[in-house]
Amino acid sequence: MIALSEFDVPSDCRTSGAAEIAPPAYRVLTGMRLTNQTAAAAQLPAGKDRLVVFDDDLPGFGLRVSAGGSRQWIVQYRNAIGQTKRETLGRVGLLSATDARRAASERLARAKLGEDPHAEKQLAKARALVTLGSKVNPYLEAAASRLRDSSLRDATRYMRVAWKPLHREPLHAVTRAKVAERLAEISKDSGPYAANRARATLSAFFAWLIGTGAAETNPVMGTIKTAQEEKRRRVLTPDEIKSVLKACRDDDFGSIVRLLLLTGQRREEVAGLTWAELDLVGGIWHLPGERTKNSLPHDVPLSRPALDILAKVQPISGRAYLFGDGAGAFSGFSKAKAALDKRSGVTDWRLHDLRRTVSTGMNERGVLPHVVEAVLNHISGSRAGVAGVYNHALYNPEKRAALDLWANYLAATETSAD
Repeated sequence: MIALSEFDVPSDCRTSGAAEIAPPAYRVLTGMRLTNQTAAAAQLPAGKDRLVVFDDDLPGFGLRVSAGGSRQWIVQYRNAIGQTKRETLGRVGLLSATDARRAASERLARAKLGEDPHAEKQLAKARALVTLGSKVNPYLEAAASRLRDSSLRDATRYMRVAWKPLHREPLHAVTRAKVAERLAEISKDSGPYAANRARATLSAFFAWLIGTGAAETNPVMGTIKTAQEEKRRRVLTPDEIKSVLKACRDDDFGSIVRLLLLTGQRREEVAGLTWAELDLVGGIWHLPGERTKNSLPHDVPLSRPALDILAKVQPISGRAYLFGDGAGAFSGFSKAKAALDKRSGVTDWRLHDLRRTVSTGMNERGVLPHVVEAVLNHISGSRAGVAGVYNHALYNPEKRAALDLWANYLAATETSAD
């Protein structure tokens, strides 16, 4: 080893500004070929807290020894705008001199081509900090203004629970293979339909990320749905309706199931029923547009059995909702539905099938199709187009007659002899 003056460095290193950035506590040496042996033998000069040794054969490739005993391979170069950069390549002993020299050569070659390996390294670190989990809350906040309450709750559940195993993954590292693997796990644990919903939610999430510039691609694209969903046609038979009604308890969930059958409305609409929406004197439920699927306000005439159920609900001071507890609407459908199935013996049905059962039952009893659509708040067929939008409340008398007819049928079914 040949020791030069305090800041004498090879000509290549001088042009790269090595001397400019070496603090007085450094000692910079050259005149040797760096190997595993010379790196291990390098000694820190007395009175100095750091030693930098540059290689003779590859200018810019060096060794840094600190007072604490740390020995690191380094590379020093000048980037395209003239800034001197020094990078740590790895620790002596963990990275061999041969591999460190190869890495230094690669970085020096890229620097000569105008690239900046140091800046790219910093960018990679920054990208690694932007994880999938770090973007979940901003996405849900942005989605709150365009999603219905029920859709937002579903999106929140899937993003925070179903996709939690990927929360620590950097966005750029979430690959199609990782998404497909997680979808398979969701399908195994929660079923194929839940996996399909989780897949759609994650796809919407990445579409938003692309729109905001946080992601370049959507890794959900190209993954396969775990189940090809078919349009459900399940309608409960009279015996099944009777069994379900008899198994309903005098609690929130039992009231919700009965109201679903009596009104034909959607699950989240009934579960999220508020006192402000009810006109119990007039016997009508005014559903605001922000709570309906088609965003149109909807009047639901209430039959006598429906009013009887609502009359039993005791208001809670400061709480807007009729059903559930806490700050929000009723939740816990899965557990309550499973218990109801066990008591009733009726299986292989969903709460949404009650809506189809109401529609089918009304049609079978001679209710005109456009009145059935009005009851269900469907804007299609005879109610489609501008006329349907502006005349959504004109069928209230017909809707009341249809729902009263249906309520009478349900009452007769529930009390019929076995």
